[in-house]
Amino acid sequence: MSKKGKRPQTAVAITVLNRQRAMRVPLIALQEFAARAVQECLKITGSRRSDLARIREVNVVLISDRRMAELHHRFFNLPGPTDVITFQHGEIFISVETARRHARRFGSSVSEEVCLYIAHGLLHLHGFDDKNPIATAKMERVQKNLVRAVGWGGHARHPG
Repeated sequence: MSKKGKRPQTAVAITVLNRQRAMRVPLIALQEFAARAVQECLKITGSRRSDLARIREVNVVLISDRRMAELHHRFFNLPGPTDVITFQHGEIFISVETARRHARRFGSSVSEEVCLYIAHGLLHLHGFDDKNPIATAKMERVQKNLVRAVGWGGHARHPG
């Protein structure tokens, strides 16, 4: 514990990896967003437990709908792709094709959607969940504030 009674901030390395070929993504800009987002996320209090405070490395992996559907089925026994899946050991998988569909639907850009999913995944790692309406509403509020603090001015719609 530090002198003020707060747990010291740990350094968390975050890397954005592009493992899909469906579309071009601004990898450097996404990496910069992710680096700022992880630091801002660590400042947030109010989660029950934070794996993010314990792990040293987070990998954000941009994948295709096909690969996302495989993960969705394998780990959740659910059909089809989803937007983001977070594993508590520090991996956040994001479907870029789903981000493109959601961008059209919600009037945002693919980059904004991917940034939203990065923030969402980081919050899951930080102990927030969206398993019921109350938890979802809280996570949406925190997510909106996180995205705003990082400097992206788009809407903070809840993924899913």
